[in-house]
Amino acid sequence: MKTLVLGGSVFVGKHMVNTLLAAGHDVSVLNRGKTPTKLPEGVKQIIADRTDADSMRAALKGLSWDAVFDISGFVMAAQGMDARSLIELLDGQVGDYVYTSSITAYEPRGVFPWREDDPVSSADPTTYAGFKVAMERELIKQHRKSGFPASVVRPAAIYGPDNNIFNMETPMFLRLAQGRPILLPHSGLTTVSYGHVDDLCEAMLSMVGMPQARGEIFNITAEAVTTEEYVQVLAEIVGATANIVEVPDALIPTLDKAAYGHLFSKVHHGALSIEKASKILAINPRYDFKSGHQQTYAWFKQQGWENLTEPLCDAVWQSTWDFDYEATVAEQIRMGN
Repeated sequence: MKTLVLGGSVFVGKHMVNTLLAAGHDVSVLNRGKTPTKLPEGVKQIIADRTDADSMRAALKGLSWDAVFDISGFVMAAQGMDARSLIELLDGQVGDYVYTSSITAYEPRGVFPWREDDPVSSADPTTYAGFKVAMERELIKQHRKSGFPASVVRPAAIYGPDNNIFNMETPMFLRLAQGRPILLPHSGLTTVSYGHVDDLCEAMLSMVGMPQARGEIFNITAEAVTTEEYVQVLAEIVGATANIVEVPDALIPTLDKAAYGHLFSKVHHGALSIEKASKILAINPRYDFKSGHQQTYAWFKQQGWENLTEPLCDAVWQSTWDFDYEATVAEQIRMGN
């Protein structure tokens, strides 16, 4: 099968490429060529800027694909992108187009789980959530208009090896391994669905060639856990005792900057149902929360990261950690100030 991955240098894109190669497919990657990543042997690279319609036309005109996997369709990478031009360029040239959206496409509400026909975010398209919703609408609109073979996946929190959002499992492994304080807001009750990156990529590949997936949106994730459970399960994996410091609600608005992972904040309180994907596509995760993080921790140790002293930061997401600041806040809480 001839496949194209839009984005393919880091995390989900990188794992999508590896998933396709492992299945024996011909793989090309389209990106700007700015991320210093060596592509696997045999993977072809197409240099183009998806924010520039002329650049995309020059790179893709006349080419056809059995499947296109759109991994880079988020506002930080595709700001200003003319979605309509891209879709019309590929319409008639692709067997399946699988778009990676997000749980942020949903309008937050306190009733769980969220299902695919629940209300979507009304955020501006210049925001992460608003951009995802806008892309979904354009794809579904084109499917209804011309039969464009688009399908959409909405993952929740994606984790796993190569995760370049550096305020998720990587700093949590470090806090636990190094005995650092773990700041826990909202009494540890914030609930988030987590899914392993390889489960997401395998699900997207399995949707190709399935007529029942086209024109549809599917949640793809594993189970939801509270932040307290998140910490305790990772502590068991690391073999450490979690040094939890609960953050009083009144203190949160006074913090100069984030003192805990972004998924611990109440804005990310939400859980997805994968009943539709399980029933219609027979898609179910291979990793549960614990086994997936066990595999990720093994990779983490292989990188030699257990003794990291300097924080990591990705150029796109700008997510990182500040253990000194966390320690200062933890001491402030303990002193009752």
